Amino acid sequence: MRYAVLVTGPAGAGKSTFCNGLMTHLQTSKRTGHLVNLDPAANSDAFEYEPAIDIRDLVSLEDVMSELEYGPNGGLVYCFEYLLENMDWLDEELGGYDDDYLIFDCPGQIELYTHHPFLPTLVRHLQRMGLRVCATYLIESQFMEDKYKFFSGVLSAMSAMVNLEVPWVNIMSKMDLVTSNSDDPASGRNGIRARKDISRYLEPDPLLLVSAPGSREEKTERNSKFHSLNQAIVQLIEDHPLVSFLPLNLTEPDSIEIVLSHIDYTMQYGEDEEPKEPHDLDEGDFADME
Repeated sequence: MRYAVLVTGPAGAGKSTFCNGLMTHLQTSKRTGHLVNLDPAANSDAFEYEPAIDIRDLVSLEDVMSELEYGPNGGLVYCFEYLLENMDWLDEELGGYDDDYLIFDCPGQIELYTHHPFLPTLVRHLQRMGLRVCATYLIESQFMEDKYKFFSGVLSAMSAMVNLEVPWVNIMSKMDLVTSNSDDPASGRNGIRARKDISRYLEPDPLLLVSAPGSREEKTERNSKFHSLNQAIVQLIEDHPLVSFLPLNLTEPDSIEIVLSHIDYTMQYGEDEEPKEPHDLDEGDFADME
C-alpha cells in the first residue's frame, strides 16, 4: 500500500520546512519517506532533501514565464494544466515506489485548494492508482494576531476541505514563535498569549468574532457594515464545526510525532500491512516449542 500526504496551505505557512521536518522525523524513526515537489516555482535551496519526484523536471514556472510571457499566477495555472495533460509522466515517476510514504510539497497559491480543479483531479488520479491520500493544511501562528485574519484562514481551510474531499488534518505551524514571556524576542511578532487563549484558536471559537455585549466594541460593530457578515460566519462555524488545528513546533520532536500520528491515523497507515518475519528465522528456531 502506498500513502500520499498533500502538504497544503497559503504562502509562508512553512510547508517546505514542515516537509523537511517530517522527512527527518521519519528517518529518525527508521521509516521510509519520499519527498515529491509539486511547486514549479520552488527554490532548490528550500529543500534539505532532494525530491524523489520533481514537477520541475516536467515544467517549471521560470520557463513558462520566459517563453510564454505569462505572469506568476497565470504561469502557475499553466504549469498545472500542463501536468494534467501529461499525467502519464507522474504515473511513470510513481511507478517505482511500492509500500512507500510520499510527501507532496504543494505550492502556496490559495486558489488551488479552494476552487481550482487541479488538486481534486490529482487526488482522484492518485486514488485510482491505489494510493491512500490525506491532506494537511497549514496556517502559521501569526494568524492569531488578528481575529479577522484568523477566521479568513479558518474559512479557507474549510473551503479546501470541501473542495478536495479527502481525510484532513489542519495544523497551526510556527508555534515556537508564540510566547508568554514578555522578554522573548518573538513576543513582538505574535504577541504574548497564554495557553488558555491559544486553545480558543486551536479549536476555533466563533465568539472571537463577537465582542462582549454592551461593550464599546460591540456597539461599534453593530453599526458596522460587516456586522451581518460576522454574524453569518459565527453561525456557519457553529453549525459546521469542521475545523480544528494541531499545534506544530518543529523544535520539539514530540510535537512532530503527535502531528505524524494524526496523519497516520487519518490514512490508516499500516492497517493492511502483513507482519514481516525476520529473515534469519528457520525451523530450528522453533525446535524447543515442539
